[in-house]
Amino acid sequence: MTNAAAVPSWATEDTLADLSEGEVLARIFPRLPQADTELLGPGDDAAVLSAADGRFVVTCDMMIQGPDFRLAWSTPHDLGWKAAATNLSDIAAMGARPTALVVAIAAPPSTPISVILGIADGLRDGCEALAPGCGVVGGDLSAADALTLSITAFGDLEGRPPVLRSGARPGDVVAHAGRLGDAGIGLGLLFRFGVDEHGVPSREQADLLKDRHGALVAAQLAPVPPINLGPVAAAAGATAMLDVSDGLAIDAGRLARASGVGIDFDSAALGDNRELALGGGEDHGLLATFPPHRRLPDGFRRLGAVTGEAGTVLVDGQPHTQGGWDPYRGWDGQAG
Repeated sequence: MTNAAAVPSWATEDTLADLSEGEVLARIFPRLPQADTELLGPGDDAAVLSAADGRFVVTCDMMIQGPDFRLAWSTPHDLGWKAAATNLSDIAAMGARPTALVVAIAAPPSTPISVILGIADGLRDGCEALAPGCGVVGGDLSAADALTLSITAFGDLEGRPPVLRSGARPGDVVAHAGRLGDAGIGLGLLFRFGVDEHGVPSREQADLLKDRHGALVAAQLAPVPPINLGPVAAAAGATAMLDVSDGLAIDAGRLARASGVGIDFDSAALGDNRELALGGGEDHGLLATFPPHRRLPDGFRRLGAVTGEAGTVLVDGQPHTQGGWDPYRGWDGQAG
């Protein structure tokens, strides 16, 4: 006889294989937020959005089980929240206000429907918390061997010019908003302590880790980037800006090369662990440059200055070897 207490709750629920695409969508749509810009939402071949500015910003990003997340560590709600956060931060880095998301999900047919609904709840809560008024206006469902989320995000420049990576000038102040290095610490903790005796990602061990280091683990699994500060930085005259997704040093190098300038960080501004601040990825803060003597917007803090040494990243005037997150390097091939 089967011990009912030993049967996971999802073992008796509907899976994607049990339901038609229409039935799945009928359960998802009521959980998703409506966009303020929505003129026509899900149900037709495409959505219709208003664009009062006459222009819109668009970006896309993917999250794939294995290289990007482990189901033993992330809840479905975490996945939806992070999918929203990572795309919203790219919109904010252009100085725009996020307005809408289009979401495509591919999953194994055996996936419990509660996983998909949990992702929908995370998308809703992420939009409502980080970018009120931004909603999900459409998407797609398909089957795949690994759970995959693909998000396309749209934003409104509200009459402002976009803030590019290429506008920094020598003498500008380098500033940052958001957390710095915490997501990298959280990921390190998960790989060290969120695994079983064989090194395989473990939900039980991850839950114990969350009890001890909840804020650091959450910084990795469900980041809270400063989305609202993107338009604030643009209005304050930011000359260049980008989302810090792959690590401060790597992303500063991208800004430096695009602008034909150098970035010189002040080690005292990087905190107690300089290498984690420079090399830890996935915090999704905003790195921006501002004209000298301009008051930095609240939420931004000075990290250094722009120099004339094109393409260089320095710390206290000394070259820094860039390191950070690279999805093509270091993945062990496991899905977790």
